[in-house]
Amino acid sequence: MSLPEREGRPNSQELAWGLTELFDELSVGSINEMLAKNVPMETIEFIATYSAEFSDENELEGDARRGIPNLLLLGYLMRVVEERVLGEPEDA
Repeated sequence: MSLPEREGRPNSQELAWGLTELFDELSVGSINEMLAKNVPMETIEFIATYSAEFSDENELEGDARRGIPNLLLLGYLMRVVEERVLGEPEDA
């Protein structure tokens, strides 16, 4: 899904769609390279540990358990993109 071109800075929703479209186009190797350049190892380790603990506590298995780290990582990346493109939120 492509968003219409518009002038000015994108909003959070447009950034999210752009990030999603970018991930669709990247190979696994390219995604891993991007993660290595943009996500501190401590953050990746935290996400892995937190996801495992959350899944254990909530008795999650299968696709749900495997998807949680990806969702957390995508949320982290979205926040990084928002900060880089939009700057700090005014109410922060």
